[in-house]
Amino acid sequence: MARGSHPLEPSCGGISIMRILCSNDDGILAHGLDCLIRAAQPLGEVTVVAPDREQSATSHSLTLHHPIRPLKLGERRYQVDGTPTDCVMLGVEVLMPERPDIVLSGINHGQNMGEDVLYSGTVAAAMEGLLLGVPAIAVSFAGRDMRSDTAHLNQLVEPLTDLLRHLTTLTPFPKDTLLNVNFPRANAIRGIRLTRLGRRVFSNSIQPMKDPWGRQIYWIGAGSMSWSGGDDSDYRAIADGYISVTPLHLDLTNRSLLESSADWWSTP
Repeated sequence: MARGSHPLEPSCGGISIMRILCSNDDGILAHGLDCLIRAAQPLGEVTVVAPDREQSATSHSLTLHHPIRPLKLGERRYQVDGTPTDCVMLGVEVLMPERPDIVLSGINHGQNMGEDVLYSGTVAAAMEGLLLGVPAIAVSFAGRDMRSDTAHLNQLVEPLTDLLRHLTTLTPFPKDTLLNVNFPRANAIRGIRLTRLGRRVFSNSIQPMKDPWGRQIYWIGAGSMSWSGGDDSDYRAIADGYISVTPLHLDLTNRSLLESSADWWSTP
């Protein structure tokens, strides 16, 4: 890359070609990934490295106890028997002949707002790109009915291309930051808001039941969910019909508490 050039505008023989790595946590066959690829293709050369099965809620896990095997499905398209984090690491460090200029993760079938980002494999894939020094964007769709989501996801391709075109030309792209994007239903989009994380609370999220042999088991993830957040939260943006763009970074330090340490901390 030439000195002084924008990190998302590499030069190749005088022609600007953006190298894009796409991944997800819903698996290589997910319709959301197909929509992300279609949205990204007008912007550059797309390489796909995605899990061979659904890996939702795997967070930033790595496969350490057995080897992982990438299977080439076509030109610049691979499936991996590992986590979203594995996929991005392999894509950046091994499978792409040149490092990508941006990592895109999604489109997740379901929102990733509030505390979701701590569990999300979609956000983790983007975060791995960031850890490897590559700008990254995670994209999710705030819908839960898989029967109707396919049509809505198709309608997101064009607005997502427009949004990605804008975000990838930010100068400079936010340093040490990934952008977490959540879309409302396509027929409800009223605009875009820059947001902060909201809060969500699960009720009765662990369901006890019996297996076929009468043994006690528990199912995590059921129950009901409620959201809260101010006017500048991701939850409120989606509820109001806006695309939510939330800047996230890796530093979890409570800086305000450090600054007020004289009020609560005494050296033991």
